[in-house]
Amino acid sequence: MTPLDRELSQERTYHEACRAALAGMVEGADVRVVIGENAFASGADAEVLGYQLRSWAKELRQEPDSPLFFGRLDFEDGGASGDHAGQRYYIGRRRISEHPSAPPLVVDWRAPVSRTFYQAGARDPLGVAVRRRFGWAPGSLGAPEDLTSMEDERLGAPAAQREPQVGGILAAEIERPRVGPMRDIAATIQPEQDDLVRSELGRSLCVQGAPGTGKTAVGLHRAAYLLYTYPQRIQRGGLLVLGPNRTFLHYIAQVLPALGEIDIRQSTVDDEVARGPVRAVDDEAAAVVKHDARTARVLHRALYARVGTAGSYEAVEVPDGSYRWRVTGGELARIVEEVRAEAPPYAVGRERVRSRAVRVIQLEAERRAGPMNNTWLQRISRARPVSAFVDAAWPKVTPEEVLAELFTDPDVLAAAADGVLGADEQKRLLWSRAPRSYKSAKWSAADQVLLDELAGLIERPQGYGHIVVDEAQDLSPMQCRAVARRSGFGSLTVLGDLAQGTTPWAARDWPEHLAHLGKPDAPVVPLTTGFRVPAAIVALANGLLGALDVTVPPSRSLRRDGELALRRVEDVRAALVDSVRAALAREGSVGVIACDADVPELRAALAAAGVATAEADDLTAAARVTVLPATVAKGLEYDHVVAVEPAAIAEAEERGLHRLYVVLTRAVSRLEVLHSRALPEALR
Repeated sequence: MTPLDRELSQERTYHEACRAALAGMVEGADVRVVIGENAFASGADAEVLGYQLRSWAKELRQEPDSPLFFGRLDFEDGGASGDHAGQRYYIGRRRISEHPSAPPLVVDWRAPVSRTFYQAGARDPLGVAVRRRFGWAPGSLGAPEDLTSMEDERLGAPAAQREPQVGGILAAEIERPRVGPMRDIAATIQPEQDDLVRSELGRSLCVQGAPGTGKTAVGLHRAAYLLYTYPQRIQRGGLLVLGPNRTFLHYIAQVLPALGEIDIRQSTVDDEVARGPVRAVDDEAAAVVKHDARTARVLHRALYARVGTAGSYEAVEVPDGSYRWRVTGGELARIVEEVRAEAPPYAVGRERVRSRAVRVIQLEAERRAGPMNNTWLQRISRARPVSAFVDAAWPKVTPEEVLAELFTDPDVLAAAADGVLGADEQKRLLWSRAPRSYKSAKWSAADQVLLDELAGLIERPQGYGHIVVDEAQDLSPMQCRAVARRSGFGSLTVLGDLAQGTTPWAARDWPEHLAHLGKPDAPVVPLTTGFRVPAAIVALANGLLGALDVTVPPSRSLRRDGELALRRVEDVRAALVDSVRAALAREGSVGVIACDADVPELRAALAAAGVATAEADDLTAAARVTVLPATVAKGLEYDHVVAVEPAAIAEAEERGLHRLYVVLTRAVSRLEVLHSRALPEALR
């Protein structure tokens, strides 16, 4: 047995010990659930404790059969190693120990000492003598993955002997074929990514990430890191991950559970603002106006136009046994104007008006009859004259009622939009047919955003401790405001790429967009080094940047492998069948991406040729080939991509070149462009 084989055997033995310890942790977690549930028969404490224990046990049981560690740190004995001198640590996706008080067999990748694994390098070893990475291969017949190789970086060696380049195991893990959902990158996090992942909770930041730079993975790993580092502060408010669509959420769904975090809400902005089903569709001109930030001012005016004006109130008289308490119209007007000047949420303002009117009555009553108790105060607050005044001065309303009136009454809209929206823009908002009542109105997706704005004006929504917003460049100003309302007391991780902005209202620059998100001072950090998309493909996509109306730095790739082919063909459908069959002869997933209108025809051509295909959001399908429209490709990756008829993709919408940029950067190994028409000029 060679020394390498002997050491591999020792590492396998250690891994088996870790596997046994994990099994003990699972068994112990189940016992704690039983003990915890029996310790408290009822009450809130029992519910909270039971939930926490069940969640922990569920996380442990969901631990996959994947390797329990991916790296090892051996620290030098010298002073540079600090408290870790002479220590050895195995780094994995969760902490594993034989019992709670024992030293860990595996250290969680988020622990402070683990940062050294990602940050140590040839120029600054940080006290590390050896950093070891482990290579794993799938086991046979469904068995757990097997440790097959390891690679050491001797950072403590003399400078001349250090090799700073990316090693073979690290490169293989980065370039591993993409099949199924997105994987975590805990084993491959790079120093600049690690800096972002470990940013403190109170810091909001924006990551401008070119395709393949790992911005989505950075955001998800930051979410896991924050939950690990600030559990109580995060759990009080919760953590929300916002994606652009359900397909994207399906794609990233397994990353956080793999990192040991399952109690995170993953949603879309549309889902968060929904107050009911979407039963109407706007034309683009109307949607553009509704998503414009100026519409927020119109809604604010429309809501507060319902508040009475000074001088319009009659005196209020409240009978109280042998007394009649009176508040003059002038005093009531003063109360309303004071509350309005304080600019509280609408519902809070309504209650302030009521309480201050009652306070005037209370002071008068106590001057005559002495102190009044709470029962008296509640009775006066509910008195019919007081309620009638409040309803007239500060009416109770719903968002649906306000918006329906705005969209059905041209005079109301004109008053609210005066000096804000032009006459043509106002016409786009008016309904052609008014519903019988606001309760029967059919709302569009853009209307739901406006209803959420009104709901936020009436009563502020509950916020989150932290929100990760992916593909943020595509959010409209009004959608950004919806996110801002939910993060008023929390922080944001904003992820996006201005070059990939495809909506009519997509951001052109980050400062203005971050202001709409309520974080104008958040720093913008560019990620321009790609690890997934090969250099040849990146160079092709970079050629489009000059034709896009945004300023972003061109990206570069560390990968010199990969393949790129641009093929002009007579029959795109026949060529597609040949291309897909050739791709299936190799390892990895295959994505066929085309203009939305062409997808049914291409899917039918593959079916006729006997090629099984899957839908874009079906990540459990046996088929390796996915045929998807260009409009849902964002955020997804495939080993081999066949991009069909780029000209059709570019011409399908106003920001078609942005869409094409997205399509061309979905491949992580091979890109084949099939076209019968001339390529867009920017690609020639």
